[in-house]
Amino acid sequence: MLELINDFNVLAAFWMTIRLALWSSIFALLIGTVVAIMRLSPVGVLQRAGAAYVTLLRNTPLTLIIIFCSLGLWGQLGIEPASRESDTFIADLNFRLAVIGLAFYHAAFVTEAIRSGVNTIPVGQAEAARSIGLTFSQNLRHIILPQAFRGAITPLGNVLIALIKNTTVAVAIGVAEAAYALRNMIEFRPDVILLNFFLIAIGFVILTLPTGLAVSYFSQKLVVRR
Repeated sequence: MLELINDFNVLAAFWMTIRLALWSSIFALLIGTVVAIMRLSPVGVLQRAGAAYVTLLRNTPLTLIIIFCSLGLWGQLGIEPASRESDTFIADLNFRLAVIGLAFYHAAFVTEAIRSGVNTIPVGQAEAARSIGLTFSQNLRHIILPQAFRGAITPLGNVLIALIKNTTVAVAIGVAEAAYALRNMIEFRPDVILLNFFLIAIGFVILTLPTGLAVSYFSQKLVVRR
C-alpha cells in the first residue's frame, strides 16, 4: 500500500481533492445564500429566477456541468480564470473551472438547505419584525438568516459531504485529484485492482467521517431551542 501511495502521489491527489472541496464549498455557500435570498424575496421576478436556477442546476448531471465549464466557458466563450504566463496554466485553469462547476452545482442544494432552515422559524417572528418597522433586508440580516443557518447545519453538512465525494467528477477535465490517481493506478497496477479501490475509498472515508461527526456535534450544540 505504501508503494502505491508513493508511486502514484496519492497524498498529493487527496490534497487536490481537499482544495477542490474547500474552495467549491466557500463559493457554493456564497452563491447559494444569494439564491436563497432571491427565493425569499417579495419580488416575483427574483423568486422565479431563483427557482429556475435551483430547478435547472439540480436536474443537470454534474459531469455535464464540469465539461461545459471546460468546453463551453473556456473553449467557446474564451473565459480563462488563469494566467497564460504561468508555467502551470493548464493545471490552474482546469482546477478553477472545476471549482466553478462544483460551486454553481452545489449552490442549488445549499439554497434548498437554507430554505429548510428558514422553514424552522416560526412565521410570527417575521411578522413581528415587520410590525416594528424592520425592512426586508434588516429582517433577513437580524432575524431570518442567523436562525436559518443554525437550523440548516445538518443539511448544509450533507451538501459538504456530497461535494467532497463529487470532486471525483473533476477527473473529466484532467484535474489530478483522487479519481485521477485511481485511474492511473488501475492502468499501471491492474494486478492489485482491489487494493487500488480500497486505498481511495479509505481516503474518502478519512475525509468525510470527521466532517459528518463535526456536523452532528455543531447541529446539536447550535440548535435553536423553541
